[in-house]
Amino acid sequence: MKRNPRKVAWTKAYRHGHGKELSEDTTFEMERKRNRPEKYNRLLVQKSVKAMKKILDIRKARQDRFYENRMKGKKSKDLAEAKRVLKDELHLVRPMEAQKRDAAEMEKLKVAVDTATQDMEA
Repeated sequence: MKRNPRKVAWTKAYRHGHGKELSEDTTFEMERKRNRPEKYNRLLVQKSVKAMKKILDIRKARQDRFYENRMKGKKSKDLAEAKRVLKDELHLVRPMEAQKRDAAEMEKLKVAVDTATQDMEA
């Protein structure tokens, strides 16, 4: 089944289109494919290799900054969502006293059942 790559969440097209990845950056210019023969100069190649290392560092820093800016409000949103869920579902959270009381009652029932089974065996 064919799908539109801009709508499938795991594709590069989707990620670029929805602002999930850094797509417009000058550091991507070096990766473009060029289909013409080149004459190489040794000094130029050495400078290019050094520049590539610097560009990789720059790209990494920009991607990290992009991610931080994209995730800036996520922590506060998660906290607000957790508070809302806790407020709405408070009846599901039982106080510690009730849990201790129930555990004590269960222990009494276990002792009662154990004594009843011992009486039946004897």
